[in-house]
Amino acid sequence: MINSSARGDDTGVAIAAAGAGAEVVRSMYGRRLTRIDKGAGDFATAADIEAEKAILGVIRAARPDDAILGEEGGEQGAAEAARQWLVDPLCGTLNYAVGNMLVAVNVALRGGAAAVADPFSGEVFFTDGERATVRRGGVDTQLAPTSATRLVDVNLDPPFPSAPGLRAVDLLAHPLFVDRFRPRVVSTTLALAWVAAGKRAAYVTDGGDLSGSVHFAAGIALCRAAGCVVTGIDGAPVGEAGRGLVAAADPETHDLLMSLIGDGRG
Repeated sequence: MINSSARGDDTGVAIAAAGAGAEVVRSMYGRRLTRIDKGAGDFATAADIEAEKAILGVIRAARPDDAILGEEGGEQGAAEAARQWLVDPLCGTLNYAVGNMLVAVNVALRGGAAAVADPFSGEVFFTDGERATVRRGGVDTQLAPTSATRLVDVNLDPPFPSAPGLRAVDLLAHPLFVDRFRPRVVSTTLALAWVAAGKRAAYVTDGGDLSGSVHFAAGIALCRAAGCVVTGIDGAPVGEAGRGLVAAADPETHDLLMSLIGDGRG
C-alpha cells in the first residue's frame, strides 16, 4: 500500500532515476560494448550495468529503506520492505548493441509512481498512479491515448508460452488485422509508453504474469493512468490470473484485438 502523501515525491524519484539511467545510456551509445551472456540468447552490456547503478543511486539516496528489483542486480534491500522499486535500465539491449536507438529506461514503484525515459528523444513519460504525463523540453503534457495511428506493436521475442494455441505471428497474418491495423515490431517496451501517448493504437505480447515484471511494470502503470484498456491476452486482469498483455488505446481497439486473438486459439 502506497502512502498517498508521498505520491508526488515518489513521482519525482521515478523521474530522476529514469533520467539518470537515460543519461548513461545516451553517453555510452555507439561504443563497442562487451556482451555479458545471460543465457537463452539474452545478454547485457556495460551500458545496462552502468545505467542500473545510476538509477539505484538515485533511489537509494531518496528512499534508503525501500527494496529494489533490478534487471541486472536482482533483489536488493530488506526482504521485509513494504515498498519495492522495479528497474529495467535498458529495455531493448539488442537494439542498442547494434546501433538502434529504440530503447527505454523503466522505473516503477510497485503499486505507485512510474517513469519511462526515452534516452534519445529526451522524453520522459511518467505517472503518479492517477495521471499520465510526458515531459518534453521541460514542458509537461497530459497523455491522450488514441487509436488513430492504427499502428499495433506486437512482441515477437521468445519465449512463446501460449504457442501453438496462440502465436503472435498468426495475428499479424489475420485478414481482419491486416484490414484494420498496421503491425510494428520495435522490440522494446517503449512501445507501451507510445500507446499511452497516442503514438500507437495498441501493444500485444504473450507471456506469464507481467504485473511485477521490471520490463513491463512502468509501461503498464502509464497505460492504466492514461485510460487505456489493459488486460492479459486471455482477457483476465494483468496479474496472477492474466497471461501476457494487451494494452489498447480504447475499448473498440481492445475488443477487436481480443476477438482476433481468440480466433488464433481456434
